[in-house]
Amino acid sequence: MRKVLTLVLVLCSPAAFAQDKPPPTVGGKPLLQIKPKEPKAKPQPIPVRMQACLEIDDETKERLDCFDAIFPPKPKARVPAPKAVTDCTAFKEEDGRLKCFNSFAEKLPKAPK
Repeated sequence: MRKVLTLVLVLCSPAAFAQDKPPPTVGGKPLLQIKPKEPKAKPQPIPVRMQACLEIDDETKERLDCFDAIFPPKPKARVPAPKAVTDCTAFKEEDGRLKCFNSFAEKLPKAPK
């Protein structure tokens, strides 16, 4: 009998310690735990991102995709001579769009590191 009682006490005591305490409350409401926000990465300026595209092999789809990520294409039927880099998005053909982006990206001054 003692062995059974001792066995029951040994098995039940860890269960009693494992029970969690109720969460702390203030004014009858439970406290909230607020996690600190992770700092957001500062986006790179457009000239720096364009120069990064120049490091990709010339005349490739990957370089065009890099430029298109900065300036999404918006094709138009008739495209006048581009005056700004954003005008390059109007070209329907990938080669024309790539040449336009290259011309503007190559004119940018090198960013200090």
